[in-house]
Amino acid sequence: MKEITIDYALRATWQAVARMYNEEAKQFDSTMAVGFTLLSIDPKTGTPSTALGPKMGMEATSLSRILKSMEAKGLIERRPNPADGRGVLIHLTNFGLEKRKDSKDVVMRFNEVVKKEVSPEKLHHFFEVTEAINKLITDKRIYLKDTSNQ
Repeated sequence: MKEITIDYALRATWQAVARMYNEEAKQFDSTMAVGFTLLSIDPKTGTPSTALGPKMGMEATSLSRILKSMEAKGLIERRPNPADGRGVLIHLTNFGLEKRKDSKDVVMRFNEVVKKEVSPEKLHHFFEVTEAINKLITDKRIYLKDTSNQ
């Protein structure tokens, strides 16, 4: 292929970012997935376990494994949801709040460095493009089924 495809650029860039985050997370005896989960849990009110998967775009089985590991490390605790007797809220422990701050610092550092290297105009266009791609996917406009011949 003479030209790089859009999906290749997205995938290769995300894999590089994920590798970078995982290398950084090792210094904190963690992983990118744990850091992402820490950042996805509301630090004040907790987050319903059922809302966490969709919020993170993660399958329930993968999330369940991560939550179990985080609970074992003392990062989170599960509490009954007072608004829904059957539900569970995931809350950060004090240790989890510390590690959440570490995760946030790592993400903010990445953003700062990129913003120093990439103009605001280019970043604006980047976000416009990612938003357009997400909308095309959400609206199921990428792989339309041709029903005119049926």
